Amino acid sequence: MPQSHENSKVHKEKIYPVSEETERIAKLIVDAAYTVHKNLGPGLLEKVYEICFCHELSKRGLNYKRQLPVRITYDNLIFEEALRLDVMVEDAVICELKALETVNPVWEAQIISHLRLTDKRIGFLINFNVPRMKDGIRRFIN
Repeated sequence: MPQSHENSKVHKEKIYPVSEETERIAKLIVDAAYTVHKNLGPGLLEKVYEICFCHELSKRGLNYKRQLPVRITYDNLIFEEALRLDVMVEDAVICELKALETVNPVWEAQIISHLRLTDKRIGFLINFNVPRMKDGIRRFIN
């Protein structure tokens, strides 16, 4: 019987635990997202949330890079800016931000690919266009 993504994630996390420092960063990221949503609510442009989210990360002492281009190499082909990450926090956690009503399943596949391609362990898909922030945050483990 094939393993579901959730079961695979739990299994992988038990075998290869995420470092305490990365977990600390992840908690601060979630806190920053909740703070932005609490103050702004849903319905604004993604760029507004991105700027405010990064401001909250700074207030928590976290370093970040916005709209980070990522190089991909495939069979001796180099794509200098093959993809762009919304926010990379402490060079450890990827945050993809959205502000849309409907969650597209391709975003989940996208963040899983981003984690694999960048060799990062944790990624968040954060959608600010939700009534309750807890429904807008998904955590992914590589």
